[in-house]
Amino acid sequence: MARPLAADHDEKRGAILRAGARLFAESGYDRATMAEIAAACGVSKPLLYHYFRNKEQVLVAVLREHLDALSGVVAAADDERLPARARLRALVGALLSAYRCADDAHRVQINELSKLPSVEAASLVETERRLVARFSAVLALAAPELAARPALLKPVTMSLFGMLNWHYMWFREDGPLSREDYADLATDLILGGAMAACGRAATPAPRIPRRIVAEARIRPLA
Repeated sequence: MARPLAADHDEKRGAILRAGARLFAESGYDRATMAEIAAACGVSKPLLYHYFRNKEQVLVAVLREHLDALSGVVAAADDERLPARARLRALVGALLSAYRCADDAHRVQINELSKLPSVEAASLVETERRLVARFSAVLALAAPELAARPALLKPVTMSLFGMLNWHYMWFREDGPLSREDYADLATDLILGGAMAACGRAATPAPRIPRRIVAEARIRPLA
């Protein structure tokens, strides 16, 4: 007969994952030890091993819970009845909201996912791809010019994730912009930039006279 779970099992597991995420974010996955994770969340090593066999399992659980949370929040915000621009804005706002109080797990996702063996990472990477694909599809609806130029759609999508994924480096809750303000700004920037990029791609580059090209090659720097 399987041993019943303790009443506080989920609470203790959550505390371990939060401590692990903080330690991996601050010290790096390679340097962190199970002893340090146990000390960080105030449990004994034997108890920690009752929940996770090794730190790889801790990392997988941290990333799985984080990515599942992001995906769930974004999926819940994705309303197909909205106009395309408003729909994209809803996804951007949902992702920024999901990042609130998740800086440690987010840094671990960015910096440590590649440390996992390919078999362990595959499912996590697939979750990331599905999240990106949702944004990409809505971007194509909000900027039809992108749908007509598939070669630009992925770079624009990843540029949007660049703005959102790295905002934790500078964003402050008490700063001049709220998360809602930044969601508006990021949406405006990505759609405005996408339309400008599509316009440039549709316009042939001006022909530069050979003489000017030759002079540029030999012109001294100073």
